[in-house]
Amino acid sequence: MAAIDPTRGFLKDVKRIVIKVGTAVVTREDGRLALGRLGALCEQIQTLNTQGFEVILVSSGAVGAGRQRLRYRKLVHSSFADLQKPQVELDGKACAAVGQNGLMALYDTLFSQLDVTSAQLLVTDNDFRSPEFRKQLTETVDSLLSYKVIPVFNENDAVSTRRAPYEDSSGIFWDNDSLAALLALELKADLLVLLSDVDGLYSGPPSDPQSKLIHTYVKEKLENTITFGDKSRLGRGGMTAKVKAAVYASQAGIPVIITSGFAGDNIVKVLQGQHIGTLFHQDAHTWVSNGELNARDMAGAARESSRRLQAMPVKDRSKILLDIADALEANEKVIVYENEADVINAKDAGYEAALVSRLALKSGKISSLAKSIRVLANMEEPIGQVLKRTELSDGLILDKTSSPLGVLLVIFESRPEALVQIASLAIRTGNGLLLKGGKEARRSNAILHKIITSAIPEKVGEGLIGLVTSRDEIPALLKLDDVIDLVIPRGSNKLVSQIKSSTKIPVLGHADGICHVFVDKSADMEMAKNIVVDAKTDYPAACNAMETLLVHKDLMENGGVNELLIELQTKGVSINGGPRASPMLNLPAAPSFHHEYSSLTCTIEIVDDVHAAIDHIHKHGSAHTDCIVTQDREIADIFLRQVDSAAVFHNASTRFSDGFRFGLGAEVGISTSRIHARGPVGVEGLLTTRWIARGSGQVVDNDKGVVYTHRDLTHQA
Repeated sequence: MAAIDPTRGFLKDVKRIVIKVGTAVVTREDGRLALGRLGALCEQIQTLNTQGFEVILVSSGAVGAGRQRLRYRKLVHSSFADLQKPQVELDGKACAAVGQNGLMALYDTLFSQLDVTSAQLLVTDNDFRSPEFRKQLTETVDSLLSYKVIPVFNENDAVSTRRAPYEDSSGIFWDNDSLAALLALELKADLLVLLSDVDGLYSGPPSDPQSKLIHTYVKEKLENTITFGDKSRLGRGGMTAKVKAAVYASQAGIPVIITSGFAGDNIVKVLQGQHIGTLFHQDAHTWVSNGELNARDMAGAARESSRRLQAMPVKDRSKILLDIADALEANEKVIVYENEADVINAKDAGYEAALVSRLALKSGKISSLAKSIRVLANMEEPIGQVLKRTELSDGLILDKTSSPLGVLLVIFESRPEALVQIASLAIRTGNGLLLKGGKEARRSNAILHKIITSAIPEKVGEGLIGLVTSRDEIPALLKLDDVIDLVIPRGSNKLVSQIKSSTKIPVLGHADGICHVFVDKSADMEMAKNIVVDAKTDYPAACNAMETLLVHKDLMENGGVNELLIELQTKGVSINGGPRASPMLNLPAAPSFHHEYSSLTCTIEIVDDVHAAIDHIHKHGSAHTDCIVTQDREIADIFLRQVDSAAVFHNASTRFSDGFRFGLGAEVGISTSRIHARGPVGVEGLLTTRWIARGSGQVVDNDKGVVYTHRDLTHQA
């Protein structure tokens, strides 16, 4: 037995049910009525009727059944010459009239065998324009239900005055799905069940193995993010029409469940509260933190939206970024307002000053972010770039091309500007994105996410960038190694370590930013002081800020160390000493060489030479960013070659280790991994490769007759 769904507790109070059965369920592939499925449907309705439920049936299938009958009659009465002429499509209204007669005769026979009485009610769109009709309809149905009669509704297509009854989507209702929703409201039903030829609503076409069944539809999350498959083979709208009707009814207060009509007991299972089909409910948005929507369904929506994004022309994708930049600047006041509220709350909650500093969107930040997004928008198109072209053999060309990774999960703490940078990079590279920010930036993240997703075209879908709001959802997300392609954590060592140990998904990121500046004995001291002060004080909370200052021992003798200390202390920096420096300089002992202060504090240590500095960095560093200040080119080259960090600088501040400063437009983070991407991760770090081959009929056939040339064509026009 399927599991009982706790979100369907309302079903215990259901009494009046509207059941709609579609053409694909009522008829077989050849157009004949599906007797077995109709028999199972009638048996379920009889069971519900016996149990005291009031059941109203809306049945399609008349046109399909009538078409099959009229084709047969036409064939019987056609001459051989008639059959040679082009066949004209049968009149839909005539099909409806013939089919409705046979359909109702079958329902009457099946229900009679079960000792149930049914009644036929045919309606048109125009009928519902009359208040008197609506009142009389309710009274008639109430009367029938009091006698335990099953009202069977269908649109009276035979006399409908609509000009295009099978295509028109105007009016009060436009197909039997919307008719069922309308009747559910008019007749004050407690539940609407829409029977389909699939198990419910899927994230993509049901035939796609990657598509997942959506158990609870949340309009705010999934609208415009689902790719529908082909419409019903015989009906008018297929799943698109069902979803539209379900949203309409559920928002008006009538719960709706879409499930398969091919199973012989699904209606009974639905009323038992079993976890089948797709539920539409007006309160569904309040359940998102408890359901798998915020995990698998959000990831699925991001993937589907990313594929639509990739299919757009290059200029249209660039325009999305330009629109986002404009929207950020246009909404700067509300962004700052929400951010200030977060900062005040963080201070009141007693958060550390370093975190509060990272949280605040300082003056000019929105303008800076918009500028970086425009840089991204105007970059050369990154997707589909030919990285290598090879002629395998005559007429067979192989291209190695750049391609999006897929779906990214980025978990970050404190910095709300990270959301903007990451989202813009994801759009530029055609990736889907799930974001989980820190609770301390909740309001900032929410407004930034709203502004960004509002600029994404409907044909792509807001699901391209999902914002995860609850920490409880992270474990579920980290299990989705089949739908999430890369996790990028931005935060503390504890956060990164926890994520790495909790997922099979590849993780890209750094745990710490223990950055060093080594001042060699040959350094220009004015240059050294400027670099050291900038590396520590420009943005102390940044991961590329200097945490440890290494100085050559000779600088102790010529006063160079004192100059550096005075310069730092003048700027308000507190200084701790390593085991060697602490007693020599009368400084407090550093808690550890592997300590990231993220504030106006640093550690200083004395080393013998460049080799000792390199050994210290390898032993205590985090392979992030390290710098040497020296005028000796040979010493500099040794440092640059041998320090095994993601970024290594000569005579330049560690603060340059940044995606925007590197010309990447923005960054999702700085990776200290050695696989895929290292250092500031911009556009290139969010791409992988694909192989595209163009041939002219070549086959392998055990390599008989194949002459491999393997000629490099990469640089040829």
